[in-house]
Amino acid sequence: MLELADISVSIAGTPVLRRVAFRVGEGETVAFVGRNGAGKTTTLRALMGLIDYTGSIRLDGRPIDAVPAHERPGLGIGYAPEDRRLFSAFSIAENILLPARVARLSAAETKRRLDRVYAILPELAQLAERPAGSVSGGQGKMVALGRALMLGTRLVLLDEPFQGLAPVLANRYAEALRALRDADRTLSLIITESNPALLKHFAERTITIERGEIDGRAAA
Repeated sequence: MLELADISVSIAGTPVLRRVAFRVGEGETVAFVGRNGAGKTTTLRALMGLIDYTGSIRLDGRPIDAVPAHERPGLGIGYAPEDRRLFSAFSIAENILLPARVARLSAAETKRRLDRVYAILPELAQLAERPAGSVSGGQGKMVALGRALMLGTRLVLLDEPFQGLAPVLANRYAEALRALRDADRTLSLIITESNPALLKHFAERTITIERGEIDGRAAA
């Protein structure tokens, strides 16, 4: 479903990714693990077209390297960055709905996708009218996941979703991801994490990145 081949990134002349290559199958959940600074976030940013890279990225066999960043979500890719990037003055519902409005989805399709989000994350329906700036960090992670699901129909990228979460909220987030997988067996997930133990009972496969390079034993 997704294939990265020889993805390299340099920032200010310093290599950050070195010929990163791996595949993710349809419906597969992959833990993408490594220490802080190993290249996890840079890989996701390359996938979203948010950073210049060399190499090739294919989705369903189609090269997407020429697809600009603002069009990649339209390919069915959802992205929840580590820092959430919520609009604090907007309500939670407005934050979740924003990608659908930018993509100009029909009212019927927008409602269908929002209903899906609320089915997986019912607490967001209860908090829908609250300003996003008033929610806790853990709740904000849930909002970012809901927003990513509005366009992530093929692939969802979650960057350090468990970082900073209290155990109760971490368990709730994991429950939401399990519900998501149960609801859509074709959806693929890439979840970055510094602590592999958090995902060892959840992901089908673990890919390790260290100093911008992939451990090839788990990449295929």
